[in-house]
Amino acid sequence: MSAEDLERYETEMELQLYREYRDVVAMFSYIVETERRFYLANNVQVTPHAVDGDVYFELELRDAWVWDMYRPARFVPSVRVLTFRDVNVEELSKDDPGPPPSFLAEEQS
Repeated sequence: MSAEDLERYETEMELQLYREYRDVVAMFSYIVETERRFYLANNVQVTPHAVDGDVYFELELRDAWVWDMYRPARFVPSVRVLTFRDVNVEELSKDDPGPPPSFLAEEQS
């Protein structure tokens, strides 16, 4: 497989993933962004933990969809994330499907 074939394949996978996101976003109440992943979820709990002057966040998501083109199954009943990085949780308006993941826009530019 050539580098061009691989790039074309990855581009097609991203496009398919975006289309899936667009189709399922209305089923969810929250958008959750971490440093490594983008999620849609219907229940989100964020718990900050302070240890020796450092803070990390524990996220528990229920009824979730994971933005990851390499996962064969993106719908998951629960997700637990631990991170020292920023976490962004936005409640979706039922009228507005919300923006696509910010990193998608960066990759296409």
